[in-house]
Amino acid sequence: MEIEFFCKEEDEDKWFDYWVNKRMNWYKSIGIPETQLRLREHSNDELAHYAKKTVDIEFKYPWGWGELEGIANRGTFDLTSHENSSGKDLSYFDPESDKKIIPTVIEPAGGLTRTLFALLCSSYDEDTVGDTTRTLFRFDFNHAPIQIGILPLSKKDDLINISNKIKNMLQEKYRIEIDITQSIGKRYRRQDEIGTPYCITVDFDTLDDKSVTIRNRDTMEQERISIENLLDYFSGI
Repeated sequence: MEIEFFCKEEDEDKWFDYWVNKRMNWYKSIGIPETQLRLREHSNDELAHYAKKTVDIEFKYPWGWGELEGIANRGTFDLTSHENSSGKDLSYFDPESDKKIIPTVIEPAGGLTRTLFALLCSSYDEDTVGDTTRTLFRFDFNHAPIQIGILPLSKKDDLINISNKIKNMLQEKYRIEIDITQSIGKRYRRQDEIGTPYCITVDFDTLDDKSVTIRNRDTMEQERISIENLLDYFSGI
């Protein structure tokens, strides 16, 4: 995944630093811990022939540090090469200087699959619950593939209907899954393994009190919430 950013040569250092910081902050924003990220500048003998400067954003994989993304100052190499090959004028008229210029290219280039793998590595966790080991992904709520799981305690129509109504109410804003197979404990574990941050359990008390139980993936704590307050509850996360 690449960005070609054009700027004036005299502004190249400012914009290069801007993109290094911008891209580093993006990786942190999707849930990769800062402690597992670092910047590494290429040495002169490592630089590509077209690059004036390159900085890699690296992630600490289980086997060691590896590149997630390279941000390169490619200078005027790209446009000059295209201009020479095509015979076309690729210069830009700068109204501030009243001159034609060949823009400098700053190129952030990130790997999609390696970024996904880094997110999986940094989110994977195991903890001990009683005498068993619980496996889970601690995805941030905004980035979890399934944000909320709805678990009716039984397959009876009354509970399924309420579950569907809750799904319809929440799915315009959130990624929802209704999970009805196996015991409630096994379903909690399955949602933990998916990385679902919250589960809503619809039980037989729901028929009377119009409330549900919300379980937090990370703490496993549970609280009772009125169905009509669910939108407010999740909007505050």
